[in-house]
Amino acid sequence: MKKVLSIFALLLVSVFVISITACDTSNETATTLPQTTQSTPSTSGGSQDFYRVGISQLIQHEALDAATQGFKDALTEKLGDQVSFDYQNAQGDPNTAASIANGFVASKYDLIMANATAALQAAATATADIPVLGTSITEYGVALGIENFQGTVGGNVSGTSDLAPLDQQAAVIQELFPDKETIGLLYCSAEANSLYQVNTMQTLLEELGYLCKLYPFTDSNDLAAITTTAVNEVDVIYVPTDNTVAANTGLIDNICLPAEIPVVAGEKGICAGCGVATLSIDYYDLGYATGLMAYRILIGQSDISEMPIEYAPNFVKMYNPEICADLGISVSADYEATVP
Repeated sequence: MKKVLSIFALLLVSVFVISITACDTSNETATTLPQTTQSTPSTSGGSQDFYRVGISQLIQHEALDAATQGFKDALTEKLGDQVSFDYQNAQGDPNTAASIANGFVASKYDLIMANATAALQAAATATADIPVLGTSITEYGVALGIENFQGTVGGNVSGTSDLAPLDQQAAVIQELFPDKETIGLLYCSAEANSLYQVNTMQTLLEELGYLCKLYPFTDSNDLAAITTTAVNEVDVIYVPTDNTVAANTGLIDNICLPAEIPVVAGEKGICAGCGVATLSIDYYDLGYATGLMAYRILIGQSDISEMPIEYAPNFVKMYNPEICADLGISVSADYEATVP
């Protein structure tokens, strides 16, 4: 009997030991399971998984639209679905451009692209931290009030310039209208870069022997009246890469064409709407180059504070076949036709 009890006791102890061992093994397994963590974008080397880019365009017209599209295409080709765009149009109002820029800053976007001078000025004022790239800016020193500008803005601003060689634009006027005497320079006085171009063109044209008259307007509300005055006083009108003009080419054409006053334009979009000829850049290419700059900044390849302003490499002489035919103007074979 004692032997049976001993065996039974031994079995109970064995069961008890096995139970304790099983419990200890279960606890150890629980503490060594891998923990689930929330993944975050990698920021090593300036790279991350997703980028948000704000685009502020001052006003809608062919040239600025093309620059915006080129910018988006370049970044999309480089980053695919790793980038999103918040496109907003200020409808020509600098105050709206300021509100747009402030909204981008509040949303902590990774980069801001500012298309046209007032948009750039607003973005540069709104932030000193978020990278800001301008495009369709004629002269950054003038736009940002930098004296003795040497080509690099510094800080958080860089971009591309749409400045064509103004001496070659003056040469287009001389080539087409060697016998004309008076050139009217039509521009928006609220656009600093338009004033810069007009002042430079005035000097160049006067050196070529022309008499120049300035016709500044404040906004689209007085553009018709100023243009009407100009066609009664000059032989040819020159308009720079002016955003207000670009958005109102039909109005200018309706005044200048019946008066038989030719318009030489600062870029091909204006030429297609109301001009006879231009020496122009390609704004899509300019925007594309800006997009490539943005890509290098976003992935940490380039420091925006050290990036000089980039300029369009190619310029093309263009003409408007329809308006030239209406005014009896012939151009040489090296001019390309604009597409309305």
